Amino acid sequence: MEVILTEDVQHVGEMGQVVSVAPGFGRNYLIPQGFAIPATTSNKKQLNHQLADIERRKVAEQIEARKILGHIDGVAITIPKRAGEDDILFGSVTNREIAAVLLEQGHAIDRKQVMLDRHINELGIYEVPIKLASGVLAKVKVWVVAL
Repeated sequence: MEVILTEDVQHVGEMGQVVSVAPGFGRNYLIPQGFAIPATTSNKKQLNHQLADIERRKVAEQIEARKILGHIDGVAITIPKRAGEDDILFGSVTNREIAAVLLEQGHAIDRKQVMLDRHINELGIYEVPIKLASGVLAKVKVWVVAL
């Protein structure tokens, strides 16, 4: 199934792209959430007319993200967790916890912007990318310490 993305979707594509996705993923997630529209011929023609608007929107988002980037890039946060032997955590540190700690420090970051490849399961220092906009990434140091 071909869809036109109306937002950046991780591992799928960027706003304004025509991408091919599994039919269920398109019908059940992308289209109802407003992340995409079906790639019909009329929608493709309309997309050609809207490309300038999409490009302006991307540029505006990037300008706003670069302002935030100066405040958040290089920030260090500490997350205390219970750990067992060999510094293995009971549970894990998720993108939701990282976003919550950043919010406590005054940085309004949504959990979907925290780009963890996998949950953090061990004590240590991690560099976690935060996607502020298309092409604008900030790095946050996350210190996971024992309680």
